[in-house]
Amino acid sequence: MAEPLFQVSELKRLHLGPIDFSISAGEIVCLSGPSGSGKTVLMRALADLDPNEGRVELKQQSRDFIPAPQWRRKVCYLPAESGWWGDSVGVHFDDLHEALPLFVRLRLPDDVCDWPVARLSTGEKQRLALARVLLLHPNLLLLDEPTSGLDAEATKSAEAEIKSLADIGSAVLFVSHDAEQVKRFADRRLNLENGILREVTP
Repeated sequence: MAEPLFQVSELKRLHLGPIDFSISAGEIVCLSGPSGSGKTVLMRALADLDPNEGRVELKQQSRDFIPAPQWRRKVCYLPAESGWWGDSVGVHFDDLHEALPLFVRLRLPDDVCDWPVARLSTGEKQRLALARVLLLHPNLLLLDEPTSGLDAEATKSAEAEIKSLADIGSAVLFVSHDAEQVKRFADRRLNLENGILREVTP
């Protein structure tokens, strides 16, 4: 059996842990659990955005030996509400030539790069934030309710782009409270409750 792409051992953060799990290349895994169970806390810990204990490995390489900015490009966390540091959409993308075809596939307007951020709807912000992280081509994509503000068609487009990343060898861990989405989109499910992470069997 091939080594997992991403492996976590004895991870502890606040009320969580110890947590152990792994994800293989190409897998799309749902992280479920009651509100307040710590799903966002766990994702931020995996991305090394908050202090935490334990062993976390990507491609059998310990996080301890990878500079934090480099780690966060490889293990990329997308919060439910993303930050915007500039007034216009275009300044948030380094390569608009690469970004434009992705915008089209995500059902965004052709001229969205010229828009002020203030003009964006919640759903447009969500799709643009997803585009930003997809363009980084991370090894592991951590998504906190990535389609919560999207209609059915936009959700379908977003899922297709996320799956395309997995199809070329990345892995995805996503939070969703949509049971139908979990059923059609996730390869397996992990549930977090009372600080303990468990595999959910079908």
